[in-house]
Amino acid sequence: MAGMATQGDGERGGGVINYIIRRVLYALPILIGVNLITFALFFVVNTPEDMARMQLGMKRVTPEAIERWKAERGYDKPLVFDASKQGVHTVTETIFFEKSAAMFALDFGQADDGRDIASEIAKRAGPSLAIALPVFVVGLMTMVSVALLMVFFRATYVDAGGVVLCVALMSISALFYIIAGQWLVAKVWRLVPISGFADGGDALRFLLLPVLIGVVSGIGSGARWYRTLFLEEINREYVRTARAKGLSELQVLFRHVLRNGLIPILTASVAAIPLLFMGSLLTESFFGIPGLGSYTIDAINHQDFAVVRSMVFLGSALYIVGLVLTDISYTWADPRVRLE
Repeated sequence: MAGMATQGDGERGGGVINYIIRRVLYALPILIGVNLITFALFFVVNTPEDMARMQLGMKRVTPEAIERWKAERGYDKPLVFDASKQGVHTVTETIFFEKSAAMFALDFGQADDGRDIASEIAKRAGPSLAIALPVFVVGLMTMVSVALLMVFFRATYVDAGGVVLCVALMSISALFYIIAGQWLVAKVWRLVPISGFADGGDALRFLLLPVLIGVVSGIGSGARWYRTLFLEEINREYVRTARAKGLSELQVLFRHVLRNGLIPILTASVAAIPLLFMGSLLTESFFGIPGLGSYTIDAINHQDFAVVRSMVFLGSALYIVGLVLTDISYTWADPRVRLE
């Protein structure tokens, strides 16, 4: 019996590894396709000559200035194939290989101001995570708790009022929360700085308001969605059986409904984890947080195509990683997924 159990565990472990390998192999063509589409958008639809004209000014720009701008940034080479070279150099000494394919090795090149993009991303990932991680954890706990409260008091004034409040919260723009929060909490009450950032422990006073706004702005849609999931579970046969065995409503809610609702919660949670590194465009810009979100906005404003291209690729890669992690998490939450 012990030998059979060991063999069964080994087969299940091998099945999980094969499942993970398949999912990773499925993701690679998607990432390559995203890379090709990004390259086409930035270098075929919007040629290096167009980039140079937008940077130098559309009027009174000379061909010499355009060629000089392209040479300084490595855009003076052929797009995908250099017939003047031999061997592998026909492919490697091209814009596609140096600017697009190199991203798979996390070589993002240099921004227009000369700074290394990979170093900037590594430096700015910390401030982005300092906001995104608390918003994610506190927001998830708050949304699930509010949803469970509405389900516990379902078909009552508490449930109806909670639904109305959720709809009201999700109907308000995130920009309104930011502006209203800065005016009320930072300007009128003077509890926290209106914007800025600091390192170490001093960062806490700069992060309190952005985190609070991030949590409040997401409660409406999240709590309403989780309420729908829990209501579907609470009407199933196994819940009626649990009640028939004498379990209280709270025991049914936490032992059965919440546990069986973990898969969709896990889906939303795991898929969002890689995207936490990308930061929030609006929040970081309005609060002056030097994260990846504000880095992207600044690059768009300054038409720094190298940075924008790198952030598009990084965002796509992280999103695909999130999908793969979601599929893998299914195998732990529900073994039947592996069998399928």
